[in-house]
Amino acid sequence: MAVPSSCSCLPRVFNAYSSFECRSDPDFSGASVGDKPRIGSTRRVTAASFCTGGGIGGAGLSSLIFRFPPNFVRQLSVKARRNCSNIGVAQIVAASWSNGPASGSPSSAAAAAAQAAAASAATTVPVSNDVTVVDGCTDNGSVQIGGSDNSKTSFLSSDGSITVHAGERLGRGIVTDAITTPVVNTSAYFFKKTQELIDFKEKRSQSFEYGRYGNPTTVVAEEKISALEGAESTLIMASGMCASTVMLLALVPAGGHLVTTTDCYRKTRIFIETILPKMGISATVIDPADVDGLEAALNKHKVSLFFTESPTNPFLRCVDIEKVSKLCHSKGALVCIDGTFATPLNQKALALGADLVLHSATKFIGGHNDVLAGCISGSEKLVTEIRTLHHILGGTLNPNAAYLIIRGMKTLHLRVQQQNSTALRMAKILEAHPRVKRVYYPGLPSHPEHEIAKQQMTGFGGVVSFEVDGDLMTTIKFVDALKIPYIAPSFGGCESIVDQPAIMSYWDLSQAERRKYGIEDNLVRFSFGVEDFEDLKADVLQALEAI
Repeated sequence: MAVPSSCSCLPRVFNAYSSFECRSDPDFSGASVGDKPRIGSTRRVTAASFCTGGGIGGAGLSSLIFRFPPNFVRQLSVKARRNCSNIGVAQIVAASWSNGPASGSPSSAAAAAAQAAAASAATTVPVSNDVTVVDGCTDNGSVQIGGSDNSKTSFLSSDGSITVHAGERLGRGIVTDAITTPVVNTSAYFFKKTQELIDFKEKRSQSFEYGRYGNPTTVVAEEKISALEGAESTLIMASGMCASTVMLLALVPAGGHLVTTTDCYRKTRIFIETILPKMGISATVIDPADVDGLEAALNKHKVSLFFTESPTNPFLRCVDIEKVSKLCHSKGALVCIDGTFATPLNQKALALGADLVLHSATKFIGGHNDVLAGCISGSEKLVTEIRTLHHILGGTLNPNAAYLIIRGMKTLHLRVQQQNSTALRMAKILEAHPRVKRVYYPGLPSHPEHEIAKQQMTGFGGVVSFEVDGDLMTTIKFVDALKIPYIAPSFGGCESIVDQPAIMSYWDLSQAERRKYGIEDNLVRFSFGVEDFEDLKADVLQALEAI
């Protein structure tokens, strides 16, 4: 079927190749859920709307910028370019959108050029049977315009569906026919005219400016996490430690005071104990379950922030998030929960009352041991405050890493379900084994915060810590006898990982110094992956028999 030469609009301007465009807003991830920029009442623009006298309503497009990325043509294969003679036509139309008059209609020169190109292409461009003819114009109905609108995901009833579709299914900053989100590899964004730049600076138009301030691929990852956490905004950064340190610097003023807990990631503790004091910031350190100690600190100091992991690392202690949030808010203090061990699927810290939730997305969110990232979710106001400092300090996530986070999250619910199940079953087996001295897992009744965990978690995570009945060398023998897990730092990936904290994280300290933090030589942290349960069980049991 050929396109009639009498058609006054563009033949198949929007095909699978020429529809790739950038229309993005660095504040997308900071806007309230359901308050994303939209175009009219739909998210699709058809070729029929470009017929003579049609166009697009100027009120909806006057403040938007539509661009093809500079490396657009390079992204297409030679064969694809030969089959897409209308790419130039689409570029002309895109240029007319950003530079045309307020009415949204193409300029006369652009329109003439487009029509000439259309007439030339009409006799050569084949049209597949899935193309419909509307009022004499072709339309493949494939163009998506507008940012994602999480308020429209109400038809997704589960976290599993949200991890797959949020930030993408209903439109995104990158407009393309592709199911997967493209990676926009650029360090800067250009403006065709100075007035366009001024309009952007004065917030009359939407665009990006510089790679450190935002990227369309990164925005999709942020919006996906926001939807999962029920947050107004999410900021994603280069690592979990980057997220933690920038958050602390942004929210605790010079000379201020914060409260944290004894059991936590060691590098976080080092930052709080050695770096923050240089700015006059002091800290009170309490046991995760010591609510009285928290209240005493709130009464004694002007506390800006209570920051804790829940579950903690490596003993998986749990904080009553609802209780401590109410207490802190009554004293004017903010609450930030590092939920890395819990994942957004097992625990909703914001719904429980926390102001912010932080994750090392390197772990369960990425889930494949192949990317570093960190994220902070919460209200637009607080996240914007952290984002402002982030833009100064850097720590920007590479768009390729953002893509890996997006990809990893699509299987998050499947991975976490398997890891929850395996870890709980293995925790019970380990607790009953004669060569295991003690097991730390919030899913066990023996755990000190088991009841709290049952109230605020839907699953207990994929990490189990336990003490082998023996000394340092006995524990080394057990670890070395394992065949499936890797001896490595980190956790939460598809592959099982095991480590001895006394060696992996605290080897620079003496045994006595390690014991101050509760780190015994026989402690093992086991992150269960997605391998078959029976295989993992057999491997752990044979390793225990080896000692």
